[in-house]
Amino acid sequence: MGGMHTPQSSSILEHALEIAMLARPLIEIIQRKDRDLASWFFNHSSASQVRRAISSIALNAAEAQGNTGGNTRVRLESALGSLYEAQAGIRLAIAWGYFSQATANDVLASMHRLGGRVYGVVRR
Repeated sequence: MGGMHTPQSSSILEHALEIAMLARPLIEIIQRKDRDLASWFFNHSSASQVRRAISSIALNAAEAQGNTGGNTRVRLESALGSLYEAQAGIRLAIAWGYFSQATANDVLASMHRLGGRVYGVVRR
């Protein structure tokens, strides 16, 4: 099995997993604060959407390791799209007053760094 399993792709996956750990407490806050909205939308809350987007970052990065050429790029572009979605979800939670910007700074900064790294790989 060829693929792009390189130290760089492995570190992208590790960075994505770090983001998931940093985001976990924020997702739990969103879930608590968004409870009424979540029940109205039949449990399709913004918390679950952000959680799925964050999971998709890591899953697509992992899948990129097992692909070659253009397929690797497609998986990393999908990871980048999920990263943008997750960032928007965190920023919306700030806008809705679920937590402060200061509370989200670490995860947003880490997302920004990973976005730059993935964008650099995709645009080569």
